[in-house]
Amino acid sequence: MSFAAIATFIAIEQSRENTYKNFQNAKVGLRSLLGVDYLSFIYQGAAKNRTGDNIESALVLSANQISMNEVRDAVANQRKVIVTTRLMADDFSRKQRDLTVEYWIAASMSYDTETIEVLLSSAIDAVGATTPNRVLTRDLVGDLPVSGSIFNR
Repeated sequence: MSFAAIATFIAIEQSRENTYKNFQNAKVGLRSLLGVDYLSFIYQGAAKNRTGDNIESALVLSANQISMNEVRDAVANQRKVIVTTRLMADDFSRKQRDLTVEYWIAASMSYDTETIEVLLSSAIDAVGATTPNRVLTRDLVGDLPVSGSIFNR
């Protein structure tokens, strides 16, 4: 019987300057090997929502004070969440290749005494045909022209 080591990594945006907190659910104690903290979570992959106008997925975590504070902040500020599923070496010591990379926004949450469920939604709203606002900054595009004219070449 063959063994495929698969790990799920999540990166949660911490600020608008693209700083992230990174977690994995593969194995406890891999911080020294992968450089990413362990967090016990279940990732439920993408599915259309009930009305069919958007794609959603979910993260399920255990309910405790640490995860509740992180989730509440992510949902309140509609933080970006990047979910990467990776094929790993048999001992989880290194990644072999990325299987999927998905980009989400933390849309809402629900919880009870044991679990917290974070609803992840796609960044583009199909009904309103809106996309997230993006501001051109010097960090993203370099020096901007002072005349206000921007040309695409």
